Amino acid sequence: MDFNANTLCCASARGDVNLARQMLQSGIPVNAPNSHGRTPIQVMMMGSPQMAELLLDYGADPSVPDPSTGTCPTHDAAREGFLDTLLVLLRNGANLYEPRDNYGQRPIDLASPDLKAKLLLLGYR
Repeated sequence: MDFNANTLCCASARGDVNLARQMLQSGIPVNAPNSHGRTPIQVMMMGSPQMAELLLDYGADPSVPDPSTGTCPTHDAAREGFLDTLLVLLRNGANLYEPRDNYGQRPIDLASPDLKAKLLLLGYR
């Protein structure tokens, strides 16, 4: 298999941690964009905190905005309610209150009341 940014993004989107690890170990840059201009952390399976941890361990930028919407992975995790992935992102430099996406929304603005309550209980204000 020919490894490149597109194949790394595909593995990230599928949540294939083992294949993504193999590609990263082979030297594929973790922040290299695919043919659509998105990085692996932007397209990763949000329900896989293990994928988030792997990409972040290799130096992925958790605050890189989507080229078309301005959303960051934190926006996506908050909007979809993936608390475990959101916590991984927050522990690695992401922020609930910035940046704003192209619609003026912060990640916290997209979180459900239930997710906001859980974050508050965990000490995130």
